[in-house]
Amino acid sequence: MMKNKGKIFEKMVNFFKEDDWEFIELEGEPILQMDFPGKNGQLNCYAKAREAQQQFVFYSTSPIKAPENKRLEIAEFLTRANYGMIVGNFELDFANGEIRYKISAEVEDDNLSSALIGSLVYANVMMMDEYLPGIMSVINSNVSPADAIAQIER
Repeated sequence: MMKNKGKIFEKMVNFFKEDDWEFIELEGEPILQMDFPGKNGQLNCYAKAREAQQQFVFYSTSPIKAPENKRLEIAEFLTRANYGMIVGNFELDFANGEIRYKISAEVEDDNLSSALIGSLVYANVMMMDEYLPGIMSVINSNVSPADAIAQIER
């Protein structure tokens, strides 16, 4: 571990080691990259320590990107999915079609525990995995965003 990486990064590393995740450390960045085998697809994930801001951030990305001709429909789907979500949210990169779920926590002083990291990480990957079939149906099957959300949130 690099010496300039702080407490949040250290706690992240410890959690993922204790929880038996395989991960790589991105060179020169306080970021860990790993995969999560969801029921509906393999998720690429990133854990990031923002030491100066005292924040822990975790992203999972969809295994498929939204093609250009489907980005507005995916944006509608994700906006409908985000409505009413308390913890975390979906994001869409309009430039390249990447779809991800972000969850984060402000962690002042020493209140970042393995239990908190675990609850955030698993809430994130479960949410992405739950909505992934809807994302795929909008992209691949011409299902409307409203119908795709209705099928998930029944």
